[in-house]
Order: sequence, then C-alpha cells, then structure tokens
Amino acid sequence: MDERGPVLVFDSGIGGLTVLREMRVLLPGKRLVYVADDAAFPYGAWEEEALRTRMVALFEKLIAAHRPSIAVIACNTASTLALGDLRAAYPKLAFVGTVPAIKPAAERTRSGLVSVLATPGTVKRQYTRDLISDWATKCHVRLVGSTELAGLAETYMREGFVDEDAVRAEIAPCFVERDGNRTDIVVLACTHYPFLVNRMRKTAPWPVDWLDPSEAIARRAVSVLNGDGAGADRARAFEAESRAEVSPDMALFTSGKPDPAIRRLMHGFGLRVPDDLAAHNFSV
Repeated sequence: MDERGPVLVFDSGIGGLTVLREMRVLLPGKRLVYVADDAAFPYGAWEEEALRTRMVALFEKLIAAHRPSIAVIACNTASTLALGDLRAAYPKLAFVGTVPAIKPAAERTRSGLVSVLATPGTVKRQYTRDLISDWATKCHVRLVGSTELAGLAETYMREGFVDEDAVRAEIAPCFVERDGNRTDIVVLACTHYPFLVNRMRKTAPWPVDWLDPSEAIARRAVSVLNGDGAGADRARAFEAESRAEVSPDMALFTSGKPDPAIRRLMHGFGLRVPDDLAAHNFSV
C-alpha cells in the first residue's frame, strides 16, 4: 500500500459519490480518484462469475496506474460479490467494502420491523442473509430488491427530475404492518439511493429512518488508512501533503465517454474529468 497514493473510490456509476462526499469531510487533504465502471452499469444485471472476473481484471489496471493508498468499493453489489476476490488478488492493497447496514438497523429499531432496500444482486447474495443471521435474528427483516432505483438516481442526478410515482412504486414493498407495528427503519443498501432519499420521504406512506451508510463507510476507510489509530496526526499530514500536490481530484469512466451532464455533476463534486479520457481507458 502506497501511503502517499490517492484514495480510490469505485462504483458502477455515480452512487459512490455519496461516500466520496463523506471522505472529503473526514480527509480534506487527501487526493481522491473516483472510478465509475459505467460501461458495465448496472451491476445487478451481470452473472456473478463474469462480474468477479471483470472487477479483478479492472483493478489490475487501476492499481498499476494510480498506486492507491486504499480502495473503497462504494457499491453493495460489488462488495458482497467480489470483495474477497479483490483482497485475494491484491493482498498489498487495503480494500474497504460496502455492505448492508443490517447490524445498526437491528440495534436501532423499536418496532422490530426492518426493510433492506437493495439491488436484486445484493438481495440474493448469501452474504446479506448471513448478516441477518448474525445480527438481526430478533427482527423481522424484509429484503426488497429494486430493479429501477439505481437508474432513477442516475437520471435524477443528471436531469434534476425524477418520476415520483416510480420511486413510490419501488419503495412500497419496504413498508410492512404486522401485529400493530410498522416498519420503522429502511436500510439503503445501495450507494445510489441516498440521492433519492428526499423523494423517498415524500412518497413514503409513513415516516421511517432511512439508514444511509455513507458516513460509516468513509469512517471505516479513514480508520484503515490511519492504521486504526493515529487519525488526527495522519489527517494533518495528508492535508500538508495536498498543499504540495499538483494533481487534482479526478473522475474516470470505463466507457470513456461520460455525457455532458455527468461531467457537470463531477465538476460539482470537485472532480476533474480528463479531456484525454482515452489515455485513462481502463475498460476490460
């Protein structure tokens, strides 16, 4: 692990920006490289073995090009499927994954009714079911696989508009009434979903706690980066390092052709999209 290297934040699309935003707050001086595997979006449509193979091959190129200090897999589908493969293939690099926040949801619920809103891939993964078995046996956990929400979030962030009826339809299965109790927590188990949380609140049949894990993921990444300890000193060192840093924070796309709206979005997050994207082509 090259401690002077950037933090690499990886997602299938723009959802990982929710984690990157929190990383900025916690490590204001550390350089960030955001990688969107948009050529393969959405990940939920992939066969598992093909996606594992793709991610391992893609990271070989990313690690060689950027020598990151740490890699944050800001995607539940990718993490629950391929995190173990990535760690095995690249043992010298620390990987931080994104998994459904089932444990904190089970600790916070008062009604005992929790829903996990995720992609179909995350819902069907044994990893997710193991989390329920390990941490939420005293709760009723409903797994809700949405085929549309990630795409709706991408559209919303591009265009500033989303079909609220479509959002309402996707979240409706999360709301359960049982023995006089109601769902009181919905776990947002896809990093795209926090971008739509205001629309979810508006279209929900009753108020719930929408559990966004972005800050927890960022804190875990900082903890790993700091050796699970001397955080403040290391953060100050990174800040000093950044003042001498020439390269800006950057966003890369495996398609090599983000549309103008996405370029504007990345600029709004303080990320530069290189003009010569062909020179940064990491497609596999």
